[in-house]
Amino acid sequence: MTINKKLFIFLSTHLIIWTLVPSITNNNLPLDTIEALAWGSNLEWGFNKHPPMSAFAVELFYQIFKNQDWSYYLLSQIFVITSFYIVYKFAEEFLEKKSHAFFSILLLEGVYFYNFTTPEFNVNVCQLPFWSLTVLYTWKCIKYDKLKDYLLLGLFIACGLLSKYLFAYLVLSVGLLFIYLIVKEKKIRTKSLVIVPTFLLLLLPHLMWLVDSNYITVTYGLNRTGGEANLLSHLTQPIIFLGKQLGILIPFALMSFFIIPKLKTNIRFADRKFVFLLFVNLTPLALVFLTSMAMGIKIRTMWMTPFYLFFGVFVIYIFQSKISINNLKKFYYTFIFLFFLSPFTYGYISLTKDNKRTDYKGQEKAILVKKKLTDLGYENISSIQGNEWLAGNLCYNLKPRPKCTVQNKNDFILMAENKKKKAFFVYSQTLWLKQIMNK
Repeated sequence: MTINKKLFIFLSTHLIIWTLVPSITNNNLPLDTIEALAWGSNLEWGFNKHPPMSAFAVELFYQIFKNQDWSYYLLSQIFVITSFYIVYKFAEEFLEKKSHAFFSILLLEGVYFYNFTTPEFNVNVCQLPFWSLTVLYTWKCIKYDKLKDYLLLGLFIACGLLSKYLFAYLVLSVGLLFIYLIVKEKKIRTKSLVIVPTFLLLLLPHLMWLVDSNYITVTYGLNRTGGEANLLSHLTQPIIFLGKQLGILIPFALMSFFIIPKLKTNIRFADRKFVFLLFVNLTPLALVFLTSMAMGIKIRTMWMTPFYLFFGVFVIYIFQSKISINNLKKFYYTFIFLFFLSPFTYGYISLTKDNKRTDYKGQEKAILVKKKLTDLGYENISSIQGNEWLAGNLCYNLKPRPKCTVQNKNDFILMAENKKKKAFFVYSQTLWLKQIMNK
């Protein structure tokens, strides 16, 4: 079997399994997906927590599939396998053999960011294809120095930043790489000057929204770091961050061990490919670590989702001369074990635990709310204001779909119309509404 066929089987199997398992075992979409759908019902150039790209993506699928839960699990896996394929095309340029490029993709199944957590489409998953495209086109720009590639790089950077601001760590790493090349080569790649105006122009609508909204997304991000730091947290938080990252990479390291039994390499810093991989893999992590150290802030584990996309390529490139086919069966057995263990564990937890967000009966509650309003003489709900979970679930499950404004409050407001088309507001203090939504 050719490597391309193996790759196709792997990608399609990953997509099918991780679409089917949550579709079958979950009663409700996860929180972040519901929230993105709520934003999508009332599209703007930004929202109370994040930039708009994840909302744009789910809204596109909503216009096609409406409130079919499986379609949003499919959407998430499309983002994942697209990023895998882009990483593979990048690896083909860096590694001596196609089989090595294939190994670099299989190694990603050892990072739980790319399997167990992917059913929940959110801003972290939304970054994945743009992160991989940014790295790929940074390399194309360096290798070919074509204006088209620089323009596309600016486009992908803008899309990444519109997914999540944390994407800036990759952008800063790419910027440092270009500065390094300028110093080393003693010349400026004049075509690269179009990158910054390109992505700033594409970000302009969001930047205008950000100013108008009093930088609400920036404030939210800072609040998520755990508040004000004390003197000790400048030491403890970076150590905790580093420990978590090492723990995440244990399955990845185990798979690597079977094909790279001897950790010896002849790589030198004069190797341009090695330097490139260093900048796009370790520099973003180092910058996050330094941020935690300088500010004493907590780095949430899920924020690191896209940071390991090119780790497989990095490890294989460094040790490709030491790759052993003697333990190839052990490598494949370990890969298959992890590949099926993750969805089995996800499905088991989903079926046996009954206190998760995905156990919420959002569709049933939406039907009860609409029936109650109909009994009271009111017709379609035209808009909802409330928190991302209760208001978001109503918005997603009601037909016709109302607009939803997400606000960080436990109370929410429904605006419906009576037969005379006069607006009517129902507050969450209404006993029947509280009983239906919170039961």
